[in-house]
Amino acid sequence: MKPLIVQKYGGATLADPDKIKSVATRVAAQAKDNSLIVVVSAMGKTTNSLIDLAQQVSHHPQRREMDMLLTVGERISMSLVSMALNDRGCPAISFTGSQAGIFTDDSHVNAFIKDVKPLRVDEALRNDKVVILAGFQGVSPVTKEITTLGRGGSDTSAVAMAAAFKAERCEILKDVPAVFTADPRVAKNARPIQELNYDQLMDMTFWGAKVLHYRSVELAKLRDVTLYIGPASNKTSDGTLVKKGLNMFESSKALSLNSHEKVLNVICKETHAEKALRHLQDLFAQNQIAFPQLLNCEIKNGSTEILLTGPEEIMVAIKKELQSQSSFSLSSTEFSTVTLTCTGSTSPEIPQQILEKLSAHSIPLHRMMMSPMSTTVLIDSKDRTRTIETLHTLIAV
Repeated sequence: MKPLIVQKYGGATLADPDKIKSVATRVAAQAKDNSLIVVVSAMGKTTNSLIDLAQQVSHHPQRREMDMLLTVGERISMSLVSMALNDRGCPAISFTGSQAGIFTDDSHVNAFIKDVKPLRVDEALRNDKVVILAGFQGVSPVTKEITTLGRGGSDTSAVAMAAAFKAERCEILKDVPAVFTADPRVAKNARPIQELNYDQLMDMTFWGAKVLHYRSVELAKLRDVTLYIGPASNKTSDGTLVKKGLNMFESSKALSLNSHEKVLNVICKETHAEKALRHLQDLFAQNQIAFPQLLNCEIKNGSTEILLTGPEEIMVAIKKELQSQSSFSLSSTEFSTVTLTCTGSTSPEIPQQILEKLSAHSIPLHRMMMSPMSTTVLIDSKDRTRTIETLHTLIAV
């Protein structure tokens, strides 16, 4: 068999029929030299449109039904890409996550992959077909229900397939040329990063880098999957390479700035953090709300303060639900986080430099949070852009 590469195309690269045909032309050319598994996201803003549709007919859509609805987006993409490839004389076949043998736990909307048994994928590859896989989805072998892997889950689908087949690499193909030192739409001097190790990218994506989902980076590290992040339009672009063995020596240089634009500060009267979190999980489960990303939890002034972030629809649902709760309240301040990730461990100089920069530019700081590789500040959302621009000056050329 030819060398195997797994490619993942994001929604922006498949946003309309012309872009789908462009992707098909690119894939057909590469299929001459490689076996290919092509994982696709939903076209453009399809997922957002489906969520809006659900909210128009239900105040609390059941998560099981949301999975049934949302998986439609990727099924549309996979079938259209397969059609376009076959028209170009490139044999292709499309599979859903369940057909491809992606087995998950029984959680809806935010399931975790537990096993991959890609028997039909393997058969198709042996018959020299390009496999087009609907990302973001799987099936629970226990309940037999269709599940989804959460926003960004197509990245995880791609890495899981690359791991299962020990592919040469997993390419995350997007409408951006590489991973940058900051969001180039916010920090005008942001620069592309050519090489990263898994830990660096995991920290960056956990704290808001949109290049791929942090769960997929964790899986890539666990299974030693080489990642390439670059544009879908240019095969020869440098892009960003992520693999084991890069940046092996100790270093604490500032590497990148990332941000969560919207962060909720949930305040619970409970003084035991574990009870507060359990109460919140139960509340969300009762109201068909997927638990969002937990950023921090601490006891403060006789109560538990919990920082959460997540997709817009989940944040809106949480705000609405907590309005009627007596044991929980939301801070009236709109928060964002900005995180400076280092090349290695965080040196004492980094937080000091951050504090000095914020003070010099009169940017108020609500909280500072430390992790082994990064320093995160909690700020007013209105100061987010200014904070990113200010702290980006700490990243050396």
